[in-house]
Amino acid sequence: MQTKFLMGNQAIAYAAYAAGVNIACGYPGTPSTEIIETFAKIRDDESYVEWSINEKAAMEVAAGASMAGARTIVTMKQVGLNVASDPLMSLSYLGVKGGMVIIVADDPGPISSQTEQDTRTFAEFSKVPLFDPSTPEEAYDMVFEAFELSEKYHTPVFIRPTTRVCHGYAQIALRQKTHHAISGFTKSPQWVIFPKLSYEAHKAIEERNNVLSSEFSHDHLNTIEGTGKFGIATSGISYAYVKEALKDLNINARILKISTPFPFPEEKTREFFDEVHEVLVFEELDPYIERHLLQVAATHNCEVNILGKLTGNVQRAGELSQESIHHTLTDFFGLGSINERVTPESAVALPVRPPALCAGCPHRGSFYIVKRATKGKKAVYSGDIGCYTLGNSAPLDMVDTCLCMGAGITMAQGLHRAEPDAYNIAFIGDSTFFASGITGVINAVYNQTDITIILVDNSTTAMTGGQPHPGTAQTMMNTTSARFNMEELLGALKVSFVTTANPFDIDGSTAIVEQALRVKGVSVVIFKAPCIQLFKSVSTVVVDAEACTGCLRCVTQLGCPALSLDGDKVKIDQGLCNGCGLCQQICTFDALKSKELM
Repeated sequence: MQTKFLMGNQAIAYAAYAAGVNIACGYPGTPSTEIIETFAKIRDDESYVEWSINEKAAMEVAAGASMAGARTIVTMKQVGLNVASDPLMSLSYLGVKGGMVIIVADDPGPISSQTEQDTRTFAEFSKVPLFDPSTPEEAYDMVFEAFELSEKYHTPVFIRPTTRVCHGYAQIALRQKTHHAISGFTKSPQWVIFPKLSYEAHKAIEERNNVLSSEFSHDHLNTIEGTGKFGIATSGISYAYVKEALKDLNINARILKISTPFPFPEEKTREFFDEVHEVLVFEELDPYIERHLLQVAATHNCEVNILGKLTGNVQRAGELSQESIHHTLTDFFGLGSINERVTPESAVALPVRPPALCAGCPHRGSFYIVKRATKGKKAVYSGDIGCYTLGNSAPLDMVDTCLCMGAGITMAQGLHRAEPDAYNIAFIGDSTFFASGITGVINAVYNQTDITIILVDNSTTAMTGGQPHPGTAQTMMNTTSARFNMEELLGALKVSFVTTANPFDIDGSTAIVEQALRVKGVSVVIFKAPCIQLFKSVSTVVVDAEACTGCLRCVTQLGCPALSLDGDKVKIDQGLCNGCGLCQQICTFDALKSKELM
């Protein structure tokens, strides 16, 4: 049997390949992105893979293929599930034919997301079974079990790896690939959502989930281990942290490991309650397991004390860690300094390093130019999801709102209706525009709203690692597709003013933005310049120390990480600078000079 040292996301992709997945769809979003990227690299001619335009599209493509008998996977991060929830809620009732596994990566912290959303709650809401892996190895094995369950019960199935499982590494024993033949689509009323059908399907789903609760109670994934009358209930990566902390502290405890949070393994839980008198619950994000334990205890009159997030014994927000669980257990048992480890509270505080746009990022110029064009004007800047969200940081301070992908354009419309005397400006990236911005543009044109859209086009999906989109003409199948020209598209959407600008030409582009602000109705300025990760720099900027007065205009206005102060002079980090020239344009003393790289 071949083994590979794989990241959790890579392990999921390898499992999907070995399970004979025919169709793989997704939308990039950390911490899930590497699943589709890896599958695209290892797939064969029997499978198809795509970056879909957004999560909703991915869910619908996979659902259609599954109804034709294909095995499908869909990948996204937790907030992406919000976008895909419309088809998901109906698909749960319609069911599937070929196995359909939905990988939703949750992001406790959050590390790279807007919120700490918990997919376990979404699974219960949509009535879709969910697997919760604690290691990359478990994530790999669960893919196969999820497909078996999906095809046995004709339901989509969730797998919920969290960030540390997605990005952790392990030695994976790879299985031989199985070949899944697509049976084809069979016409049937079952594929059409109607109220009467939904009513009957709902009854069947509730019966099925009762059966699954019993099956999961006897499944090898949900386990009871350890000794003693004190119990710990846990799941996911928290299980690994609990095991380490108990060993360090030399504490005996019975551990209930929940790997299938929905449908909840009620019988297994009652068995656990028979052996313990007190339970401490460690889980990331919502107190999901804790609430279900309380429900089981109340329903069956179990004499057990359940403690966790709801009782204030476990932290309610942020990531759990081995250290935080160690600290909680130390406090809970009154162990004081016994076997003391460094805890978050006792550790030396690291210097704060706020995130910033890369040196030479074209978005910095776009923000600076718009800020210059609106100086002295009452203006509200609606941001969006992407690298350019970092425009909120000083000294740019150019993101006043940020809600979700594509919302900047529509929020600007609401802001304008509330305050018509303000200039309402929406920033959006090229990938986000295709994913969820077009609807907002149509709404603005249709409702005749005075807003200016700044479309920052860096020719990639930069924040998640440089994935292609419809504006790049590249697909995940390594084919060249039609390139969607945003100017032409916006023209077709009846936008009255569309023009392009160079984010590295401050004076020229400022005049263009000022012109756009004077337009009645919807105006769009497309700032076009590639992400600095897409090309190699051919020049840099150096400081003429004699000419530099130390006024710090370049440092304080741009916030470029390549610029700093060395004594009373500006210093440029040659390892970061790519010669974009923005600092040269705002230096009033001609102290910054271009230098060609060899």
